[in-house]
Amino acid sequence: MKKLVTLALFFALGSTLAQTTINYYSFTTDATHMDDMKALIAAFEKANPGVTINLTTAPFDTYFTKLQTDIAAGSAPDVLETNFENFATLASKGVLRPLPLDAAGRSAFYPAALNAFKYKNQQYALPISFSTVVLFYNKALFDKAGVKYPTASWKWQDVLSAAQKINNPAQKVWGIYQPVQFWEFYKVAQQMGSGMRVSPTVQIDTPQNRMALHYLVDKVQVSKVMPTDAQLSGVANEDLFLNGQLGMLVSGVWMFDKFSKAAFPWDIAVEPGNTRKATHFFSNAAAVSASSKNADAAQKWVTFLASSPVAAQRRISSNWDLPALSLSQRSVIAPYLQKTQPVNREAVFDSLKYAVTPPVVEKQSQLQDIINQELDAARLGTKTVEQALQSAQQRVSALLGK
Repeated sequence: MKKLVTLALFFALGSTLAQTTINYYSFTTDATHMDDMKALIAAFEKANPGVTINLTTAPFDTYFTKLQTDIAAGSAPDVLETNFENFATLASKGVLRPLPLDAAGRSAFYPAALNAFKYKNQQYALPISFSTVVLFYNKALFDKAGVKYPTASWKWQDVLSAAQKINNPAQKVWGIYQPVQFWEFYKVAQQMGSGMRVSPTVQIDTPQNRMALHYLVDKVQVSKVMPTDAQLSGVANEDLFLNGQLGMLVSGVWMFDKFSKAAFPWDIAVEPGNTRKATHFFSNAAAVSASSKNADAAQKWVTFLASSPVAAQRRISSNWDLPALSLSQRSVIAPYLQKTQPVNREAVFDSLKYAVTPPVVEKQSQLQDIINQELDAARLGTKTVEQALQSAQQRVSALLGK
């Protein structure tokens, strides 16, 4: 509570800034939550009458292209949003301003989310939201198959064993769905105890990574506990789960609202690992442009977005997204944890204990395209796992000149 009081005082103070306009560029504010953002802006401007926030939004698929154009033209916004994948590029190019943060300020955030936005041991952005990927499971299908629910001690073999017992393709029921793509591969490679690395050398085709990809691909090609494209028949995997046709689904916590409509009981667990646990999370952050002429006011706005109780409560109450605050901020997080479905909401935060981040390079989109193409070939059976990873190794090495 002391930390919250300190933060509240911080946001209430400092109305001595001269009249200042902060240009804020956002991709996390869509039409659904425009009223929420306007409410946050109003609250901030009321506490800081000398500051006006000028909001500009863009969809994610065009946001970073326009941002790069504005930066090159010398018209960067005072405050910009970034995700983890684009953060390193922005920080390395010197377009972000370091954000001083003392120990009390750091303790307000969940460490994994905060540390994702450090570059060369300096904080360049503050996380404004995060989401984790967890294991969803259909309790009704588990009960029908006589399988015990997932626990913290589960490993890959437990997942496969449960999936095989639940699996019944003749009745259009499958044991599990886990996407075979970049995000899942880098994570299960970490679960295998190795990992996918591209610096200082490219390490994609390794014995451990082959085992990791087999874990993903064999669900479709060998044990057949995961539906093929033909069996999906154009139905999205999340709809298959909602229809009661999947025992388990590896997906993000953004599915909570959709699955609240399910006609069966379900819950979540921290995703099982193999030699170790590893989970991935997605996080968006706000940063101050290095060229901003209003850096002090801009940093106040970033801090407000990231850690003010007002912003956190608004995000939770409107089901916008989850603030990246530590569990020590119980009075703020409590409304989220008190929601009745899923029961094990603590798993959302527990997953962050095992968070791993993907390799990030300036040619990030090309890197991901190459990996996804090769993984898809393995999933479809047009290449073996070994052939796919060998090709990925060669192509990424050529892309990065290594």
